[in-house]
Amino acid sequence: MTNSLDALLQEKGTLLADGATGTNLFNMGLMSGDAPELWNTQHPDRIRTLYKGAVDAGSDLFLTNSFGANASRLKLHDAAKRAHELSRVAAEIGRDVADTAGRTVIVAGSVGPTGEIMEPVGALSHSVAVEMFHETADGLKAGGADVGWLETISAPEEYRAAAEGFALAGLPWCGTMSFDTAGRTMMGVTSADMVRMISELGDNAPLAYGANCGTGASDLLRTVLGFAAQGAEQPIIAKGNAGIPKYVDGHIHYDGTPELMADYAVMARACGARIVGGCCGTMPEHLALMREALDTRVMTSPPSLEEIADRLGAFSSATDGTGDNEQPQRRTSRRRRAAR
Repeated sequence: MTNSLDALLQEKGTLLADGATGTNLFNMGLMSGDAPELWNTQHPDRIRTLYKGAVDAGSDLFLTNSFGANASRLKLHDAAKRAHELSRVAAEIGRDVADTAGRTVIVAGSVGPTGEIMEPVGALSHSVAVEMFHETADGLKAGGADVGWLETISAPEEYRAAAEGFALAGLPWCGTMSFDTAGRTMMGVTSADMVRMISELGDNAPLAYGANCGTGASDLLRTVLGFAAQGAEQPIIAKGNAGIPKYVDGHIHYDGTPELMADYAVMARACGARIVGGCCGTMPEHLALMREALDTRVMTSPPSLEEIADRLGAFSSATDGTGDNEQPQRRTSRRRRAAR
């Protein structure tokens, strides 16, 4: 059976996802250390504003405010028993925003890592991890999410546990990992490793896969090229940060301009991504130019690594970890110098 995400991909070819959750909520008053998920019931109007900002900017899908809505993370805020409820409410608000958008918009239920290290390195067992992911996924499904959206995962064991959790909930899903350590995840997974892992998931495999967050747009596109080189059938997701984080007046600021993110969006599609969005630092103004760029600009072949670095900034490492994509590090790009 064709799900709503597949149907919209077939109709449009490429989808624009949303931008940052944390960055936008901090701008609304969220304090460092607070649990954003508690705002689903405390400040539902602000969560609606978050979602609507992406929709109004042209996003075809947006992620719910449920990244940390699992028992492990919520126990830090004395809310471990609210994981299902907060996930459900996050999706319910999203469902209402999508259903009143006047066009088809996908509600993607965000699911982040548990925050714990899994066995055999850590103490979290596979069965407990599956139980936590199942609880979150079931809440998202109950609230009306079209798909689950696993993101910012580093460990393959956790990715597999989440796949089981989504399957138990009967919720189709997408899943990204964060490649932030010289082209690898924190646990050493390369782009090629991820594609091989997904091919082994069988019926539990995601509808789409890819990369989010990481160190910057350049590195993320190099990872996307690594995915495309493996020839996997599922659509590829690119959800990169809006530039590089810097401390400005005591706050983290991402230096990627809307114009830079527009370039990134067009290049991501040319690299092989079919779902393109932003992560940390990406605001509605970034999304609006990304939407315009995807609708009006064409890049007929994948950019070279040199072109990526020149347009989006230097890579943070000389290689992406696979040994196939290597690029000398550069001090800065012309685009970055012009943006300062």
